[in-house]
Amino acid sequence: MDSIFFHIDVNSAFLSWTAIDLKKQAQQQGTLDTYVDLREIPSIVGGDSATRHGIVLAKSNLAKKYGINTAEPIVSAIKKCPNLTIVPPNHSSYSEHSHQLMNYLSSYCPLIEQVSIDECYMDFTPIQNDFSSPIEAATIIKNSVRDTFGFTVNVGISNRKVLAKMASDFKKPDLVHTLFVEEIESKMWPLPISSLLMCGHSSQEALRKLGITTIGELARCDKNLLLYHLKSHGLLLWEYANGIDSSGICTAPAPAKGIGNSTTMPKDATSIEEMKPVILSLSESVSKRLRAIQSNAGTITVEIKYADFHSCSHQMALVTPDNTTSTIYESSIELLKELWNGDPVRLLGVRATKLKEESAPVQLDLFSYQASKPQSERNKKLDLAIDSIRQKYGSEAIVRGSLLKSTSSKKQQKAPNRINEV
Repeated sequence: MDSIFFHIDVNSAFLSWTAIDLKKQAQQQGTLDTYVDLREIPSIVGGDSATRHGIVLAKSNLAKKYGINTAEPIVSAIKKCPNLTIVPPNHSSYSEHSHQLMNYLSSYCPLIEQVSIDECYMDFTPIQNDFSSPIEAATIIKNSVRDTFGFTVNVGISNRKVLAKMASDFKKPDLVHTLFVEEIESKMWPLPISSLLMCGHSSQEALRKLGITTIGELARCDKNLLLYHLKSHGLLLWEYANGIDSSGICTAPAPAKGIGNSTTMPKDATSIEEMKPVILSLSESVSKRLRAIQSNAGTITVEIKYADFHSCSHQMALVTPDNTTSTIYESSIELLKELWNGDPVRLLGVRATKLKEESAPVQLDLFSYQASKPQSERNKKLDLAIDSIRQKYGSEAIVRGSLLKSTSSKKQQKAPNRINEV
């Protein structure tokens, strides 16, 4: 007998969680009579009206009607809707909401696979005898989340994980949908290829050139043709279009393949000197997170997005895997100098990949090892001491001198607009 999977997805998670936080603040301040729910007005999460740069992280349904899209620049969103309400993100709060939700869902069934901050899979099979049907169980879970936490979820039901995910993306919000294998032809095949999981813009464009515009056309296409034009990803899309997915619930989180941090700057940078403090701050963040998972970086990548939104990146392998701020910063600056073409820069990113456990043996170059070992050991001890102080007294308890200016004006600066963890 096939397993039955639920895919549970929070509707407009960042916007919903922000709205709940603001309502709680209004209750505490006694201003509930003037509180306006962000979900009931044209609103977005992602920045504020004083920020020149930034992207839309989440939008209300009314904002969507103005043509505002997730990930578009805030400046563009304001042009579409001048009376748009903009609220900056609070990632620590979102993590707490997510943690509470996952714990709550685990009380129904412990076989939970969290795949992002606001979505997870649940294996319904172990608890199927407790309910008359999967739809009844999903409806009970959906309604209990709404009544308990004040935000809504969609639940997709299927005997394949990929189809459960597809089902949860059907009409929103606060709904339950099924997409079993036998329902693929009627419910999924008529949809445009843009609706298929893992079918991004470049894949869509390649498929359109082949005359494929719907999921059904993709499902009936010759696999070899897709393999020729889209390589292995084409075969994956073909399998998803046909509901082929043998994966089960994985309750243990997958190890991180890379850790990155990027930020959109308040104004375009036009010199290396302007970019150095940003790179240092990003390097500190990445190195701290590497140490938290006891990993070293084998490769460092720097990403640049220019004022015209053109993006490029450059990477280099480290001679010896490392997780110190100084190594990541120095490597990133070297990459930045090689990559930057002199045009104004709106976004910078630093990413560490090819991660290795700190305890893993590494091949050392004898001469560079002898020369750098004392300094490397000092840097590791320094970083660990800084981590300890910040953990005990707060993130601003100790600040590098070159970052003092940016720290003093922190209230006028935005936190990184996105954090990429691959």
